[in-house]
Amino acid sequence: MALELELKTRENIRGIRKAGRIVAACHRALSRRLAPGVTTQEIDRFVERFMLDRGAIPAQKGYKGYPYATCASVNDVVCHGFPDTEPLESGDIVTIDMVADVDGWKADSAWTYAIGKTTSSTDKLIRAAKAAMLAGIKQAVPGNCIGDIGHVIQKCAEREGYKVVKMFVGHGIGRGLHEYPQVDHFGVKGDGVRLEEGMVITIEPIITKGSADVFIMPDGWAAKTVDGAWAAQFEHTVAITKGGPIILTRWEE
Repeated sequence: MALELELKTRENIRGIRKAGRIVAACHRALSRRLAPGVTTQEIDRFVERFMLDRGAIPAQKGYKGYPYATCASVNDVVCHGFPDTEPLESGDIVTIDMVADVDGWKADSAWTYAIGKTTSSTDKLIRAAKAAMLAGIKQAVPGNCIGDIGHVIQKCAEREGYKVVKMFVGHGIGRGLHEYPQVDHFGVKGDGVRLEEGMVITIEPIITKGSADVFIMPDGWAAKTVDGAWAAQFEHTVAITKGGPIILTRWEE
C-alpha cells in the first residue's frame, strides 16, 4: 500500500507554527544556559518545564518508549543520546533535539551547541553542519524533489571535507511526529518525492569529521560514530509554500 502524503492547510501550518515558536524560544533560552558544569539531565528538566509552562507537551517523551523530553547527544553521539548527570566540559559539543506539541500539532528542531572554548576544527564542523541545513532548506520549494534537498546537503558537507550520516533522515511532521515523506540528506537531483505546497517537513542533516558509520548503544537509542569522530546536527521544521520555504522553528537570524 502506497504511503499517503498529507498536505497542510494554512490553518494547519499556523498550528505547527505555534508549536514551533515554543521550540524556538526554548532553544534561545538554552543558548544562554548551556555552559561547562551543566548536565544534560538538568537541561532536559528545564526543557520539559519550559514547554509545560507554555501549554506545550514535550512530544518525544514516551514516543516509542523514549523516556526523556529531549535527546542530548554529546561529541561522538550523533543523535538520540539520553540526558545524564555527567557535567558538560569546556570544548564539548552537544546537540539538543526537542519536539513540542501544541493542541495536537508538532514542531521539531535540533541544535548543536559549543560548550565553553572549543577548537577551530570543532567550530568549523558546527558551521558546516548549519550551512548544510540552510542550503537544504533553500531547495524546499514546490516543484523540486527530496533528492534536490539531499543532493545540495551532501555536496555542501563533502566540499568542506565532511560526511553525511545516512542512517538518520528528516521526515514529514504535523499531527504525527514522523509522517511521510522521508527526507534523505544525500541523493541525486530530481529523485524522490516531488515537493508540493502544504507539505511540512524536517530537514536535519548530521555531518561528521570521520566515518559516517554508526552503531547503536546498549540503551537501544543513542547512536555513536564507529571511529569516535564528533558529529554536529541542525534541524528546522519547514513549510513548503509558493512564496518559498518558511522555517517554523526559527530562532537565530
